[in-house]
Amino acid sequence: MRRQVLAGAAGVAALAVLWEGYKVLAPDDGVVLGGVTVLPRSNDVAMPHLWEMVTRAARPVTSATGADPLWFAVAQAAAFTLGVAAVGWVVGVVVGLLTATLMQRFRTAESALLPWVVLSQTVPLIALAPLVRRWGSQLELGTFDWQDWMSVAVIASYLAFFPVSIGALRGLSSPASVHLDLMRSYGVGWWRTYRSLRLPAAVPHLVPALRLAAANAVIGTVVAEVSIGLRGGIGRMIVEFGASASADPAKQWSPIGGAVVVGLVAAGVCALVARGLARYRVSEVS
Repeated sequence: MRRQVLAGAAGVAALAVLWEGYKVLAPDDGVVLGGVTVLPRSNDVAMPHLWEMVTRAARPVTSATGADPLWFAVAQAAAFTLGVAAVGWVVGVVVGLLTATLMQRFRTAESALLPWVVLSQTVPLIALAPLVRRWGSQLELGTFDWQDWMSVAVIASYLAFFPVSIGALRGLSSPASVHLDLMRSYGVGWWRTYRSLRLPAAVPHLVPALRLAAANAVIGTVVAEVSIGLRGGIGRMIVEFGASASADPAKQWSPIGGAVVVGLVAAGVCALVARGLARYRVSEVS
């Protein structure tokens, strides 16, 4: 664990050195070849110094009296986005596992569902998010009131279930035939074989799928917040602060950093889950 922490800290330090080194060496207008920008601009509007970002994060969001510090507002938005992404991740994992179980249990279901599972990921997310919001707003279930954050969670789960369903299907189908024959010779039913053999064998395939699902859930949440116009999250904050980038260039980088932190927290949670399943991870499939 200590080695991993040191490697992560070294990576962050290398990124900081690369950022400041590029500002020193690159031209302000970037590098343009044949009318195409090959390297980005390095002026203070496009790339503020890192210490300017840190200083701006400590100041209030606006000049209004009693405004919260920028870092606190970003932390609140990041927590909101992380909560919605977590809901989408959990729903995506459950749906993905159920779909993979159904496809593994019945060959007909695999032939019928697998092409649609793959095809589902070709739908543009930006086009899908407003439709999900509209469909959700038309639901009428007693006193239940569909909230916009639920539409964002649906989008996150929509992206998260795909790697889980594919990884789980590969894992559930991975036990050797000799092990399956042994379970049959003992007269063990499908459910016990599934619980005692197939699920443990699926863990090396499932752990990388959970990581990818977490990344997809975070990305889906941020993009859906922008598409739907959901306030309170990090995605909407990135758009709002980007509109005033020319007047306050260091400000727009705080929510971007918040989005990075959300992704790191999601990766950390997946690492804890993987540590809890370590006894089943004889090997891991990428």
